[in-house]
Amino acid sequence: MSCKVFRSDVFCMASTNKSIPVSQFSYSNLSLSATLLSGSEEKIIIPKMKTWNAEAVLQALASTVNRDTTASNYVFQDDSYLTPRTSREFKLYYLSQESGRNAAKYFINTFPRYFQKDFAEPHIPCLMPETLELQIDEVSERALTECIQLRKVKAAVDMFDQLTQMGSPVSLDLTNDLLDLICLYGDQEPAQDVPPEQRTNDMVRQRWQMGRPRRASDFLKIVWGENNNAERIFNMMPEPNSCSYGALIRGMVKHGSIPKAFIMYNDMLNNQLTADVHTFNALISAAPYLKEKYSEKWDLIIDLLKQMAYQKVKPNVLTFNAVLKALQRCGALGRVQAFPVLNEMKALGIAPSLASYDHFLGIFYKAGEYCFFGFTHIWLYTLCLDTKDMEQAYKLQSLLDIGENWKLLGDSFHQSVYYGRFFNLLCMMEHVDVVLKWYRELSPSLFYPNSQRMRDLFQALDMDNRLDIIPQIWKDIKRMGHDNNTELVEEMLSLMAREKHKPEVQQSFAECALDVKTLYKQTDYGRVQLNWSASSLSNLQTANEYLLKQFLDCIQMNNNSEQAVALVQISASFCLPLTSHLIKRVQQEFELNEEQK
Repeated sequence: MSCKVFRSDVFCMASTNKSIPVSQFSYSNLSLSATLLSGSEEKIIIPKMKTWNAEAVLQALASTVNRDTTASNYVFQDDSYLTPRTSREFKLYYLSQESGRNAAKYFINTFPRYFQKDFAEPHIPCLMPETLELQIDEVSERALTECIQLRKVKAAVDMFDQLTQMGSPVSLDLTNDLLDLICLYGDQEPAQDVPPEQRTNDMVRQRWQMGRPRRASDFLKIVWGENNNAERIFNMMPEPNSCSYGALIRGMVKHGSIPKAFIMYNDMLNNQLTADVHTFNALISAAPYLKEKYSEKWDLIIDLLKQMAYQKVKPNVLTFNAVLKALQRCGALGRVQAFPVLNEMKALGIAPSLASYDHFLGIFYKAGEYCFFGFTHIWLYTLCLDTKDMEQAYKLQSLLDIGENWKLLGDSFHQSVYYGRFFNLLCMMEHVDVVLKWYRELSPSLFYPNSQRMRDLFQALDMDNRLDIIPQIWKDIKRMGHDNNTELVEEMLSLMAREKHKPEVQQSFAECALDVKTLYKQTDYGRVQLNWSASSLSNLQTANEYLLKQFLDCIQMNNNSEQAVALVQISASFCLPLTSHLIKRVQQEFELNEEQK
């Protein structure tokens, strides 16, 4: 029997008539031998080898543990002393981290010779100095390629001009790469310390939502210059191809020269060239800015899609995203055409992306109320909050637990907006036990509730008659630094003093009240943490009858006649109607001396 098919020790030893130890037998070997003896052939499929990255073990270990809801965010756990307790400290810590990161980048890139040793295994490119200086001094295509890779726009244009003056021809592919670079940055030098994806108009609109007033710099953007270097180099090309036209068209659309982009596209068709899908995507996104009427905008989009089909250019998800984004500027017509566009995506087997749903919801949301936060999760929670749809809110929240969807929340500001809206919806719609469950799960590991969210929590406790939890919430209020908020503290006191509770609950309320009283005292540094408001002073000006009777009952339990007499004197000084009743009770229930009588 041959051993060429199955490399099993069992069959090899059987073919050589050697004895086989019992310990070497296995069920798999027996099954293989039975298959071989039966003469049937079984196709063996060798699985493809799977390569693992250097972090595979760490990722596998991380998948076995859950987030510690009682600890602060993991980014702060390296320094427990500086762990933020309030939302203000949370933002300050993030800003200091970003400042330190920028300072480290400055020193690494300014003095790269001191940071040549690579200690990281595997290699981490962002921790090493960036190669920002040109290394090739000669005038050649290699030097031009280096300028393009380092995004040196001016140096690349100068190198191209020098090569042209020397009579050295530049290849068509390299010229197209140069056009891509110039059109991407609008013939301007890019800012090296800011990633290109952060220098978009969407980020400007996002900063407007953060409460910062608009500045003049927000309205300044790179515009497409007349006869700039991109057009000059394009006109110098003997035979520009479709990539050359596409780079110029995308640059014109990106930097606001939309009519010129369509003129360039018509020239491209006249030269019998075919546009690629990226060029069509740019033209579709620019269509609403070229026409005035909604119907004319849609007709232009349909015409571009028909030209794509005629030129046999297959659309991708970015094509339909451009169509949906354009429909946001088509009013009621956009709401009519949105579902057919989505159905067409499904018919072509193109799965909608997160941006697709973002544009789709932007078409149907209330006119004038669409605010671009940059992250669909926050906007969708605005919809859930308006419609009071708790089921959809839970579905959105469950998306964050899948994979790396938590990255969709963005920076600390967007995280606070997202969790704030979610917690507000919980307080309005859910039972207090569910609210407290989510409160303990989100705070402080993911969410630092502001004073308004704490008032929402008090309202939830009041609706379900769970005011006995207020002392626990008060500890969190102090920890998060909201104990200096007068309105929040007064609302808490009014809830505790509104009605009588069990003795143990009343005792915990009394401890909270004494704790609040200390906030009105002057500290050693001459600072008062909590100021008296008009409402708090009005509560102190006159005491109600129920409070005076309760106070007299406490004095009677301690049998303190001096305090009883002092209470009667205070009531008489304010000319309260209850004074005569207090006098009778004190005379009957206390042993008074002659002076007190």
